[in-house]
Amino acid sequence: MDSAQILLAVMWAGLTVYALLGGADFGGGVWDLLAGRSRAGMPQRRLIEHSIGPVWEANHVWLIFVLVVLWTGFPLAFASVMSTLYIPLTLAALGIIARGAAFAFRKASTELWQQRLFGGAFALSSVLTPFFLGTVAGGIASARVPPGLAAGDVVGSWLNPTSLLGGVLAVLVCAYLAAVYLCDDAARSGTPQLAEGFRRRALLAAVVTGAGALAGIAVLHWDAPRLFSGLIHRALPLVVLSAVLGIASIVLLALRRHLLVRVAAVLAVAAVMWGWPVAQYPAMLPPGLTYQEAAAAPVVTTTVLVVAGVGALLVVPSLVWLFVLQRRMPYDADTSG
Repeated sequence: MDSAQILLAVMWAGLTVYALLGGADFGGGVWDLLAGRSRAGMPQRRLIEHSIGPVWEANHVWLIFVLVVLWTGFPLAFASVMSTLYIPLTLAALGIIARGAAFAFRKASTELWQQRLFGGAFALSSVLTPFFLGTVAGGIASARVPPGLAAGDVVGSWLNPTSLLGGVLAVLVCAYLAAVYLCDDAARSGTPQLAEGFRRRALLAAVVTGAGALAGIAVLHWDAPRLFSGLIHRALPLVVLSAVLGIASIVLLALRRHLLVRVAAVLAVAAVMWGWPVAQYPAMLPPGLTYQEAAAAPVVTTTVLVVAGVGALLVVPSLVWLFVLQRRMPYDADTSG
């Protein structure tokens, strides 16, 4: 493997972690939106705040890491994506900012109308942000981002069947991950009623996400035939693995094996995440731009790998310890009602 190939794998690993952690945080906002009226939905919203409060900002480290690696290691791909897909990327960035501000202000607000206002902004941006990020993925996967500055259609590149499918699936996957995580968190916190409620939500999200993925097969066959071909050939083992793990998560949810469900859900989503690059490899911007053509000089990619390795030694243990502390934080059920 050359340095560009290794760097590409490292970058995709960072994107996978962001999808699994940041995605669940976005999904928490989805369930916040669907929690119901202020008083009835307060227990769910308190648990969501307790679960994501200490770590939700830290998860964006992975997104920053991915963008920096893409910029320095694959500048042609970075310039092409950013200039063609700047509309959904800007909307996603605004959503991240609005979500963070609203989450912070809601926790500090004392008036009910203020909590409702900031809560609505937090929840709505939690839905729109992954949707726009999903449309970006769909635009790239469906070969609508040619190499070059603003070489693609700045509207059609993300308003198309594959991009809309990607946006909807991104929101569904985020909701599914969040429900699974919250179910486990509620069970560990000694709130069985909340655990049961999020278990039902996780089952619903799993079924709806699976149905959306099945419907997406027809969309990809029609709108992104290259990606479809890669998924049913080279990436087929990962697609099958994801489906098996998804079914396993439903069974484990029915059995109330909360921790095992969490593991199965993580592996199922990770398999899907890696199925995409495997399906289009070696193309980085389909149909023609390979990762070798998009990569910077070998000295640059090697340097970025070294810097990333040093950074991982400093950052990863800190993030792991943060998550360990978060899981050990006691949850006061009395504050939920």
